[in-house]
Amino acid sequence: MSVTAPAGFIAAGVIAGLKKSGGLDLALVQNLGPLQNAATVFTSNRCKANPVLWSEQVMSDGRVSAIVLNSGGANCYTGKIGFQTTHATAEAVATALEVSAGDVLVCSTGLIGEQLDLGKLTAGVQEATAALATDAAASADAGLAAAQAIMTTDTRPKLSSHRSPTGWTIGGMAKGAGMLAPGLATMLVVITTDAILSSPQLDVALRAATRVTFDRLDSDGCMSTNDTVSLLASGASGIDADLTEFTDALTALCTDLTLQLQADAEGAAHDVAITVQNAGSEDEAVRVARAVSRSNLFKAAIYGNDPNWGRVLAAVGTVDPADAAFDPYGIDVAINGVQVCTAGEPDQPRELVDLTPRAVSVVIDLHEGSAAATLWTNDLTHDYVEENSAYSS
Repeated sequence: MSVTAPAGFIAAGVIAGLKKSGGLDLALVQNLGPLQNAATVFTSNRCKANPVLWSEQVMSDGRVSAIVLNSGGANCYTGKIGFQTTHATAEAVATALEVSAGDVLVCSTGLIGEQLDLGKLTAGVQEATAALATDAAASADAGLAAAQAIMTTDTRPKLSSHRSPTGWTIGGMAKGAGMLAPGLATMLVVITTDAILSSPQLDVALRAATRVTFDRLDSDGCMSTNDTVSLLASGASGIDADLTEFTDALTALCTDLTLQLQADAEGAAHDVAITVQNAGSEDEAVRVARAVSRSNLFKAAIYGNDPNWGRVLAAVGTVDPADAAFDPYGIDVAINGVQVCTAGEPDQPRELVDLTPRAVSVVIDLHEGSAAATLWTNDLTHDYVEENSAYSS
C-alpha cells in the first residue's frame, strides 16, 4: 500500500476524462484525523502553476484535510480562469467531504498553457468521493488507483511504505518521469503518516528528507512549474513519534521514491549515481556532482557505453572556485569500480569499465576535505528526445 497504509487516510483514483488516453486521471486523498497537520515543499521555479499558488495559501496554517490531484493538464500559465478552476476544484472537494476549501491542497500535472475542463474536474471529484474506501482490502486498491491517476509519461506507479517498530506508519506515492531537476524534480508526491507530530515537526522532517533525496535527483536539468511534495499526519496511531526516528524513516522512504523516479525517467537506458567525496563541504560536493549530471556530453557518452572520464573532469572544471574548492589536477575518478583517473592522470584502461548494466556508479574524489554527497541522474538517449519532441501532440 502507499498513502492508505497509515491509519486515518482513504484515497481514490478515477477517470475524469482529462487525459486523451482515457486512463485514470484524478486522485483524491482524505485525512480522517483526528489530527490534520501537514507540511509541504513546493517548486523553487519562479514560474509557478495555479495549483501551487493556491496550495501555498492553504499551507499558511499547516492544516490539510484533503489533497486532490489531476493529470492531463498542468493548469500553468492559464491566467485568472486557471486560478478560478483551481479554486473551484478545492470548493468541490470541500463540499463533497464537508471540509473547508482552505484546507484542500490542489495539484496538477501535464501540459502547460492549456485550460482544464472544470466540468470534468468537478464530476471527477464527485466520482472520487464516492469511490473513497474504508475497508482494508478496498483501501489498498484505492491507494494504487490514486498513484496511477497522477501518472503522465510515467510507465508505472511509484509506491512506498514503512512501519515503525513503535507502531506508527508512513506511506507515499509519487509521479515523475521527465523534467527531473531540483527544486524537487517534476514530481507530485503525497506522503501520509498516522504518527502524532505537529505541523512544525513535519516541516522540519520533510525539509531534511527532501534536501538529500528529491533535491538530488537531476535527471535532465529541467525544472518544473508544478512540483509539490506534501506530508500529512492523521495521528490515528495514537503514538507520539520521536522526531529523529521519524526523519530517518521519512528520508529512507523518500530515497526509495526518488530511485523509483530515476528508474522510470523518460527514455533512460542507464541510472547513474554520481558520488563526490572528500569535498570541502557537502554543498560543494553537490555542486560538483550537479555539474557532471548536467553535462550532455557525459550523459551521451554513458548512453553509448563509453567510459569517457575526460568528460567528467571537463564538467567538474566548470564549477566556479567560489562554489567548490579543489585542485583540478589532483582529482581521482572511478567508473563502475574501475579507477580510470588518479590525480588528473590516466590510471586503469577505460576498456576495463563495463557499462552494459543499467546501473552506473561514478565516484569523484576531490582530495579537499571530508564531505561527500551523491546525486542521481540518467543518460541522454534518442528515446528522451523523441518523447519530448512531440509531448504536446
